[in-house]
Amino acid sequence: MTGPLRERDGARALLAAETERARSGSGGLVLLRGASGTGRTSVLEAAVRDAADRGLRVLRARCSAEDGGVPFATVLELLGPVPDFPDLTPDGDDRGSSARLWRLLSAYADEGPLLLAVDDVHLADAPSRRWLQEAVRRIDRLPVLLVVSERSQYDIDPGPSGLARSLPPSLVRTHTIEPLGDAAAAELVRAAAPDAGPEWTAECVRAAAGSPLLLHALLDDLGGPHAAGPAPGAVAALPDSCAALYPGSYPAAVAWWLSSAGTATAEVARCLAALEEAWPRPTPETPEAYEEYEAHGTQEPAGRRTGRAASAPAGTDVAGVLAEASGADPARVAGWLTAMTRIGLLRPDSAGRPRFAHRLLRDAVLTGWPTVRREAAHRVAAATMLRRGERVEAVAAHLLRARGVGLPWALRVLREAATVAVHDARPGAAAGYLRRALDEPLSDDRRQQLLTELGSLEYASADGAVAIARLAEAQHLPAAPRDRVRAAVALGTALVGRGEVTTALEVLRRTEGSLDGHPGLTRTVQTATALLADSDLATRQETYRRLCESGVHAPELVGTASRALLVRYEATAGLISAGEAMTRVRALLAQPSDPLAEPFLLGTAAAVAEWADELDEAERLVDRGLAGQHPALLHPMEHALLNTRADIAAARGDVARLIAVRGDGAAVAARAHSGPSNRDAHVLMALVHTGRSEEAARLANAFDLSRAPESWELNRFLYARGVQRLAAGDPAGALHDFLECGRRQSAREVLSPVVTPWRTAVAQCRLALGGGQEALVLATEELRLARVWNTPRTVGRALRVLGTATGGRRGLHLAEEAVETLRDAPADAGMELVEALLAQGRQLLAAGERGRARERLREAADLAERKGGRRLLALAEQALREGGARLPVSGALTGSERRIAELAAAGRTNTEIADLLHLARRTVETHLTSTYRKLGIRRRAELPATLALTRPGPAAPGAPA
Repeated sequence: MTGPLRERDGARALLAAETERARSGSGGLVLLRGASGTGRTSVLEAAVRDAADRGLRVLRARCSAEDGGVPFATVLELLGPVPDFPDLTPDGDDRGSSARLWRLLSAYADEGPLLLAVDDVHLADAPSRRWLQEAVRRIDRLPVLLVVSERSQYDIDPGPSGLARSLPPSLVRTHTIEPLGDAAAAELVRAAAPDAGPEWTAECVRAAAGSPLLLHALLDDLGGPHAAGPAPGAVAALPDSCAALYPGSYPAAVAWWLSSAGTATAEVARCLAALEEAWPRPTPETPEAYEEYEAHGTQEPAGRRTGRAASAPAGTDVAGVLAEASGADPARVAGWLTAMTRIGLLRPDSAGRPRFAHRLLRDAVLTGWPTVRREAAHRVAAATMLRRGERVEAVAAHLLRARGVGLPWALRVLREAATVAVHDARPGAAAGYLRRALDEPLSDDRRQQLLTELGSLEYASADGAVAIARLAEAQHLPAAPRDRVRAAVALGTALVGRGEVTTALEVLRRTEGSLDGHPGLTRTVQTATALLADSDLATRQETYRRLCESGVHAPELVGTASRALLVRYEATAGLISAGEAMTRVRALLAQPSDPLAEPFLLGTAAAVAEWADELDEAERLVDRGLAGQHPALLHPMEHALLNTRADIAAARGDVARLIAVRGDGAAVAARAHSGPSNRDAHVLMALVHTGRSEEAARLANAFDLSRAPESWELNRFLYARGVQRLAAGDPAGALHDFLECGRRQSAREVLSPVVTPWRTAVAQCRLALGGGQEALVLATEELRLARVWNTPRTVGRALRVLGTATGGRRGLHLAEEAVETLRDAPADAGMELVEALLAQGRQLLAAGERGRARERLREAADLAERKGGRRLLALAEQALREGGARLPVSGALTGSERRIAELAAAGRTNTEIADLLHLARRTVETHLTSTYRKLGIRRRAELPATLALTRPGPAAPGAPA
């Protein structure tokens, strides 16, 4: 494909001027220099056409490497056959031959002005080059213009000196053909593909890297009869591989460029392309820096990648590593990198590494290079970078692209890189390093450890089936007892996560049976079995029955972690108080425990402490438990500890923190098949509390609970969905969810309201649907169980609902007791206190005590506002209106007052408001003074909440906490 010349006006102007000088009898040399592919030949062809149009006779020659051994081959092609001298150089007389050829040129010149056009003069044979140099010294007296094109490019092996090297500068007019600019290249693309969008055009420009040759070849491939080309206006991307190009003009052009540069340069270019594959994708810092490269690179995507990318430091000696990998002179490699960057074939990334201008160009450079040679380059690069002290992940990135090195350092680097990736929360990257480590020589015990870690990381990367296969393989390899226990716990956790509870428990029982002589490890496996049995009702009951019996008859067989599980079981079964539970848990924490069992103990103790409202202690235990987790091993207590952390945030009313970690809709949809989590339940209730009803409804409907596997987390979500349905005005739907939650919890022998206070929730639904007696029975039972556990939060909640169900003076007394109980709570019971104040206020209104009622309702509204509880704030406002309280309404403000108040509530200063509304500052102050008076407030800080209360809208119905 050819096209019009772009950005070559300077060259054409010079040629036109020199042509006129030749016509006037004063000849000379015009030397067109440039890198391969920049269009020297096209400019020379244009000079030939222009000279012919001006009446000059044109003699042409094109040099080639094949003619380099034939003396005067270029000159003979240029001047034509010499009939008087069939043997041009008898006896090797080059001087005689030169004289005869000069006489021939002079004879041509006598006939009229001449243009001698020689393309690729750097490939000419030596006698022809000498003849041309001598001719330049003499043609200034002849009407002869000599125009030659010469490759001028930095190569690893230096080429011959240029034609003008030995000529006086006064005899030579040199013009360097620069690479094509982006604007000119874009014009060529649009001319060839008028429907191309800006993204597609920009990609073509980058792939051409300033070379008209590469651009025309690429457009040939993309616009031919077998190419789809860009759709009109489409934001399309070029293919990632040259294999998708037909007929392959672009990779052929790149191959020609490599061939013209010489073997050594081609080797360096290919090594650079190979090593670049192991580098992280660049971070754009300038408008022209790799926008599409970032979108279509080959490294692990950031979307999955939550931590920092592995990369060499910005100061990495790329030239030195490249020289080692290619076997070239480091000084020449550094010079080549600089030169290629100057002409646009390479572009530095944000870390200073030189990269090929486009991934397609890099792929074309690698096309046809054997895989064995690529791997060798990566192995050398890895060894060189390790020796120079580069970051471990930068070294490991090259090992990922080379099969087994077979040396101890390679395994060490891959293991260390995996550790770094785990700490950066990139389990996918860590798993990749360990998969590669399996290709190195490994003993059975090392392979078993590696497979256990790899399976754990693959499970964390949502690749459950593969993870289970890895962990199962680890189970069958010989290993030390502790390593077998780690593998069994990890495999059991993965199996339970996939719903295969029976298989998981069988794995643990088999492992327990193989631990004769290791009582501590046996107890650890028993604890893991008890914990993982939670997902199967029958197994759970049998497991805790055996634990209870062992605790009574053979306590020495029950480890500290298992005894902590027994405390948890008795707490949820309504058998012990919070005080007794904490006394027993603290005693267990004070005892020495095996490191393998400690996570079970800490996780269980943290959950009990949270239920007991010892939130600071619970948080310390969670932090300690997570810090003690092996970062690359799957363990059931990690999930449990994260759940307890969410429970603590919910207990503190930290709804903002809960909502912030909920994940996007795609993340929720990805786990919809596995059922909701405890954190999903907390997020759902937080959305309800903050009045985000539409988001809450979407999350509530995101899971098909009929297909979700049995778990306590499902029960927690059922309770949360009931809260959402009741808040949305669907007491019948909420009642169904609360009853189902209660049925499931009772089947698990979870009777205490400490986890899911479903009885009070059902009672509220019954009251809404007219079933007062049933509500009273449920609320009474809830209070009984709450007093067993005996924390202010559980007792206060039960008193509140029982007071509402009871009514009358007795109900008022219970409501007052609920408020006072929650006021004395040592932990932050803010939302529960709002609910209690609201319930008491409504009962006082019903009893005709409007003054006290308004006092309680205003306190509830104030506390709800401080806690971000928009739903409870709306309910308190509604109750205040029903009680006859004078509250601000939106109609009390004029349009101007409302606009100014909204801007002030958003944090604008008076001066900023005046500028925005084109008012005087004094006018803004006057309007705000009137607004404060109408709304009954005194401070600017009260505006946001008050304006929110005055916006019209339906009041939200009640819902349990």
